Parts: sequence; C-alpha cells; structure tokens
Amino acid sequence: MVDENNSLPALTLAGGDATLPRLYAAALACLLQTNTVPGPGGAPPRFIRAGGGYPEPWTRDASINAWSAASLLEPEVARDTLLVVTEIGPAGRRVIVQDNQWWDQVIWVIAAWQHVLVTGDGAFAKLAFAVGRDSLAILDRDRYRPAYGLYAGGALMQDGISGYPQPPNEPGIGSSFVLDYPRAREIMCLSTNAVYVGALRSLAALAELTGAPSADYRARAGRLSDAINDRLWIEEDGCYGYFVHGAGDKADTISRHQEAAGLALALMFGVASGRRRDLVLANAHRETHGVVNVWPHFPERYSDERPGRHNVICWPMVMGLFGEAAARAGEAGLFDQTLRDLETLFADSGDQFFELYNAGTGEPDGGWQQGHHWDSEPDQTWSATALLRLLHLGLLGIRYEVRGVSFAPVVPPRFDGAVLTGLPYRQATLDISLSGHGRVLTAARLDGEPVTGPVHIPANLTGRHRVELGLG
Repeated sequence: MVDENNSLPALTLAGGDATLPRLYAAALACLLQTNTVPGPGGAPPRFIRAGGGYPEPWTRDASINAWSAASLLEPEVARDTLLVVTEIGPAGRRVIVQDNQWWDQVIWVIAAWQHVLVTGDGAFAKLAFAVGRDSLAILDRDRYRPAYGLYAGGALMQDGISGYPQPPNEPGIGSSFVLDYPRAREIMCLSTNAVYVGALRSLAALAELTGAPSADYRARAGRLSDAINDRLWIEEDGCYGYFVHGAGDKADTISRHQEAAGLALALMFGVASGRRRDLVLANAHRETHGVVNVWPHFPERYSDERPGRHNVICWPMVMGLFGEAAARAGEAGLFDQTLRDLETLFADSGDQFFELYNAGTGEPDGGWQQGHHWDSEPDQTWSATALLRLLHLGLLGIRYEVRGVSFAPVVPPRFDGAVLTGLPYRQATLDISLSGHGRVLTAARLDGEPVTGPVHIPANLTGRHRVELGLG
C-alpha cells in the first residue's frame, strides 16, 4: 500500500513534457484521496466510491478500479471495496451482490483473481473462489442460454437504453434503464460474454491455487470463447458484432454495431486471436477524440449534435480497456493513440477526470437519453484508473504472477528515458526506468544485475529497488 507519510509514485519523461506526469499525479490523487472514503457514518472499512456523483461502490466500478490500479496502490482498501459488493445470499453463502444489474456481475471474479496475483493474499483467494463459484452457479441457472452457448443480458457499459438500437429499444417506454425493455433481457452481448470467459479462467486459476478442481472451468471458458466466435464474428466486417438477438422477430440475428469494450475484452481474454485479432485492431472505429462505446449512431434517436449517452461517446474506462488490449497485442502506435486521446481529454478539462466526453468536441458531455441531456459527473474514479491502467499495464507492461512480476513493456518513442519512481509492490518499492522504444524487451536489470528468469521481480522482495528495462 502507498504510505501516506511518503511521496506518491511519480512519472518523469526525458523530454521534459510535464502534461502526462501532472495527469498521473492527478489520477493518483483522484483514486487515493478524493475517492477513497470512510464507510457509512464514518466507520471503517474505507472503500473506493464510484465517483463524485456516485457515493456508493457498484460491483462494476469496484471491480474495474481494483483491477486497473487499486489492488496495487492501496490493496487493503481494494480488498474491502470488493468485499463491500458481496452479500450473504438466500442459501447462506456469500455471493456477489444480487442487484438488478446481474449481466456483468462476474467481472468481480476477474478483479478478485488479479487482486490475489498482486497481493498474494491467500485467505482472500479462498474466499474469492467460493464467492465466484456460488455466484456463477446462480447465473448459470438463470442467465445461460444453452441453445446459443452464451449468457443473456445487457452489455458491460450499457446499463442505459441509449446504448442499444431498436429493438431492444421500444418507443413508448419512458425508462432509461435497459432491463425495463423486455427484449434486452434476452440479448447476448460481446462484452458480457467476454467477461464470462475472463471470469471462468480466473475462477479456474483460483481453484488451482486453493486446491479445488479447475478443469471444468477452463473447458467451459474454451467452449464459451468458441460460441462467441461462432455467433458474433462477422467475416465481411472483419469484426465482431455487438450482440445476438434472443427474442422477437430478430431472434438469431446479429447487431452489426461495434462495441469497443467488447472488442477490447475479446482481445484481452484471447477470444480474438491470430487473424481475427489483427482484423479487430485494424477495423475498430475511432472518432476524433477516441474510441466510443457503440458505433455508429442510432440515427432515429442520436447524432453528432445529440450523441447518445451510451452510444457514440467517449467513456475513458472503455478507452483504457481498449488501449491495454492494443498494448498486449504489441500495437505501440494504437496504444499511444489511445493514451494521447485520454491525455487530451483530461488536460483540456482542467486535469479533471469526468465520467464521459463528447467524441467530436472533447468536452465533458453526459450525452442524451430518453430526451434528456445528462450530466458528466466529475471525479470519476474509473476515468482516473483508466490512465493508471495504461501506464502500469500498457507502457510498463506489468504482468502479475503467483511468483512475482514480469514486464512486457510497449514503449512509443516519446517514452524513451521515462522513469516511474516509488511504485509499491507488496513489501517492495520500485523505481522503474525505460531505455529505447518498441515492444521487444532486450534487457532487464534489478539493482544493476541482469535478470534472465521468467519473473523479473520475485514476490518476496522487500525494500526499495531499481528496475531498468531496455527495449530495441
């Protein structure tokens, strides 16, 4: 955990550009100070709130923030935040909170496994496996559709009906909430099913670590990945569709819109590999200020002048996922474009981390939904952690493993000579420097000594250490 008595991590660029180092410091402050708050009534434990307009943690927010950065920077708070969004279910077992946004609950399992990898918390690993196992059993019973081999429900980031074409949108229903539209309950979305692939693989890893059987979870992840490719890949588009209709006169047909979070997660969890991975990266649409939630506009309702809140508009969290996916694929140029997009949005809004931004103007803009123009809330935690994700997991290529940390950096030319000091990892503090650029790690040194093994930083390292990464 970052020691509040010591300085926070700091980024320095060799060329002297102060913008990104300043934004990095602001993102740390947004997460660790502004949005790490006491529990109800001022009581412990502290937790990470969703943002300035959202005082409570939600499963999706809590999970993405822990996964993106919080488990590394404030592990105790990240753990407590993940636990806050669990509850004792009807069967007397702890499960992920059973609220009305069930479609993406299992993103919690991904975050929990990443938390275990970052921290080595064995007790939490046992709890996380049990919570994931029992929560998945509920979702398997209620949401899995064997005829398709997919899970039903809305998309990861689209809890509002502005994120969907017609159908499942229906004229005459005034609600903004997606599940108030009956057909939305039976769509099967790219992002949500990719999340299940990641969750099944995470559950298998937790099972292996805790001594439980894991083979079935891995096999199911493979079958689900195959079903996504069978049902959602559109060859003539060189891309995945948004969702499969599961009800009504469009049943079995695919929405051909692009969903950026779904594309990113399909890349990150290996659903898209080889040729399909390359096509997705080449064909993913970008607007003036970055990738957008869903493209193109739903023209009967939205336009460049009135963008839909969950349609052609920039949510930084989605941009962070897409940027990391590009980095993991070794696409340094696409990674850097996404990082520059976020830098521009945040810097031009006064070093603030708003909830969402207009894709054409770059201004904070909550978008339109059901005839109402919404606010873009300030101090949005996952906007800040999106930037931290790109720098830690993209630029530095930090890869957490049970035995420690390895690095797979993707370094655009402007980051040659960059230094990140004071980064906490378990009981150690790391000062990491980059030399050269590209995606091929040619040298790794720990305190001046070459490191040749698969793990560059062992999990039991203590104290402060220099890490030098050379690329060529």
